[in-house]
Amino acid sequence: MIKTFRDLEVYKESYDLMLIVHKALRTLPVFERNELASQIRRASKSCPANIAEGWAKRRFEKEFKHHLDSALGSANEMEVHIETARDLNYWRKDFCEKLLDRYQKLGGKLTNLQRNWKTF
Repeated sequence: MIKTFRDLEVYKESYDLMLIVHKALRTLPVFERNELASQIRRASKSCPANIAEGWAKRRFEKEFKHHLDSALGSANEMEVHIETARDLNYWRKDFCEKLLDRYQKLGGKLTNLQRNWKTF
């Protein structure tokens, strides 16, 4: 049973990914810690934050779905940032591939939740 936003699978996954990504930011080169790291921090936090904010407005179907759209946009943005870190050899390729796979699956789950959500 879903009682709070913390019970949503998409929230749990996005929050877990945010923690993993934040820990990995410590390994970025010093000159990227302000630029790229800032973008990654913002986008990774945006996913679970939008899910939580949307949950508070779930009785308004359109509003909830708008926040799920924003979370999906941030998940897609994270894919670009991860690819950047991979292609500039800041993060290991295997680490990036696992993150990319999880963010892509998260995007699919967000899309499914948005399509199937009905306010009662």
